[in-house]
Amino acid sequence: MAQNGAMKNMRLLSHNDLGGFGNVGEGMAIQLARDGRRILWLGHESAPKNFTAVDVTDPRKPSVILQTDLPHGDMRSNNLELLGDLLIVPYQTSRVGLKPAGVEFFDVSDPNHPKSVAFFDASGPHSRGVHHMWFVDGAYLHLASGAGDFKPRNPKDDQFYRIIDVRQPTRPVEVGRWWLPGTRDGDSEPAPTRHTKIDAGFRAHNTNVYPRRPDRAWIGYLDAGAIVLDISDMARPKLVSRWDYHPPYPGFTHTVLPLFDPQLMIVSDEATAVGGADWPKLVWVVDVRDETNPVPIATCPIPPVGEFAGRGGRYGAHNLHENRPVPGSFVSETLIFGTFFNGGVRVFDVSNPFRPEEVAYCVPDAPAGSKAGAIQINDVFVDERRIVYAVDRLIGGLYVLELDV
Repeated sequence: MAQNGAMKNMRLLSHNDLGGFGNVGEGMAIQLARDGRRILWLGHESAPKNFTAVDVTDPRKPSVILQTDLPHGDMRSNNLELLGDLLIVPYQTSRVGLKPAGVEFFDVSDPNHPKSVAFFDASGPHSRGVHHMWFVDGAYLHLASGAGDFKPRNPKDDQFYRIIDVRQPTRPVEVGRWWLPGTRDGDSEPAPTRHTKIDAGFRAHNTNVYPRRPDRAWIGYLDAGAIVLDISDMARPKLVSRWDYHPPYPGFTHTVLPLFDPQLMIVSDEATAVGGADWPKLVWVVDVRDETNPVPIATCPIPPVGEFAGRGGRYGAHNLHENRPVPGSFVSETLIFGTFFNGGVRVFDVSNPFRPEEVAYCVPDAPAGSKAGAIQINDVFVDERRIVYAVDRLIGGLYVLELDV
């Protein structure tokens, strides 16, 4: 690869710019379709597109089979989830009070012709709707969401954890919720102290629940850190632990990925400023043998700040491949896949959790026409064939890679 491109233990199999709409968010899911095709569904970072379906049956020849438009330009569908033939898409508006804000459900048994089957409304005078979600068991949808009856003390704290029963997909209903005490108007607890460097807010982001521990929710809660909840009684979630490292670190806990057999959690920050202005944004290894007392023991190697921060756009950690326990997804408790914006996609071996080792990476060249002047790898998904799908935040689209580790 030329110019800024670099690669180790990975091969670029193909690239698709998604017809010029290559601004992909953090929604990626594989469908093993009834007709034998393998369909990759992608949520877009911003308008005008809602979601895109790509046939990746042959990873060397990905082809767009469908793109849909958002209802209007003041919203986004940054994330999505898929299980079987049910595609779930969240809608977040650019400001409170707009509609649609919530979650739309689609039947994609025919991937070329999705059919809307239900909608869960999360709009309201203080809500922007749903930013992120998790769905792997066919029964409960776990949201980072606002609500019509939730008024935050600070507008930046408008999204919290909600549990939605979708066992009847056409009649979704909330069964439980949790927010950081002190963030709702009327809470008896004091409001949390705002972050002194970059105030990102106290909001839920990733809200992951795994069948191996269906009584636990693992939540990245932005400036509140990493949250572990007991959801054995879904109507009354209880705090198990909170690992709060902000400050001195600059905030925005994004993803919490539990590794069950080594009793670890991998925690990623999100870089939100350009040029490394919010450095360091890291991927952490945290010991949770005592889940009430999370202890950080290491960080994964990150691309050198001196080499990458000035390349253009954002620099630092963001998304992780989350070991979704569903057909078509790669699951590993030793290999961690992370995205680093202009640092590309990187793979770490955490067999020795005290000394994570970088074993592979790919930093594609700057996409033509990108306003960042550099790649901005936003999300990553790995299928059970160890094919790695990485996407650009701005314009570059989809990069399909083969891992050689």
